[in-house]
Amino acid sequence: MAQNIYDRPEFFAAYSQLPRSVRGLAGAPEWPVLQAMLPDLAGRRVVDLGCGFGWFARFARAGGAATVLGIDLSRNMLARAGELTDDPAITYRHMDLERLELPEAAFDLAFSALTLHYIVDLDRLAATVCRALVPGADLVLSIEHPIYMASLQPGWRAHPDGQRTWPVDHYAVEGERRTDWLAQGVVKQHRMLGTTLNTLIRAGFTIRQVEEWRPSPEQLRAQPELLEEQDRPMLLLIAARR
Repeated sequence: MAQNIYDRPEFFAAYSQLPRSVRGLAGAPEWPVLQAMLPDLAGRRVVDLGCGFGWFARFARAGGAATVLGIDLSRNMLARAGELTDDPAITYRHMDLERLELPEAAFDLAFSALTLHYIVDLDRLAATVCRALVPGADLVLSIEHPIYMASLQPGWRAHPDGQRTWPVDHYAVEGERRTDWLAQGVVKQHRMLGTTLNTLIRAGFTIRQVEEWRPSPEQLRAQPELLEEQDRPMLLLIAARR
């Protein structure tokens, strides 16, 4: 089973205070770009991999999706999603994505936000999701950027001249990374950019769009703290088609 960090009380309490937890999609600065990568949602049968509090599930239904299946390993996440949702067309299910089973050709869109970098066997998951989509269906996802994840000791490095850099050591050494984010010992899986893209291609997807997210000028004016995102990409956004 994947690490279930979100059901640790101290982690979940801290996570619940993040802007993207309090404000939902509006609290995620990458959301405008990710939203633009989505297909028309009208009539779509959607599966949300790592649905969290259900923000995207409710957005998809508001955009005309026929049904949404939200899947998460965290019972805390699913409980909060259930509290926030009053829609019989949205179903939440407790499942480990490492062992995910889905019916074939049952969905028109798969979505995943900041979840797949936790997955050890991405090949299996990508193949499972591809089989669950009808031909012509879409996959839209976000993960932490491999440049952001690669270092064994991530964090800004200050230099005597006042400049700072983000380390990219061990980039080609793929596998487990342990970081302290809201709690100690959070386990993620680092993959090179090419590995992630080729995994999707091998599973049967065609890559449509890749965005190494950066804040817009408007966002920088409104949120100057996002300026550091200009110096190294934190998020990778991918749109692919079955």
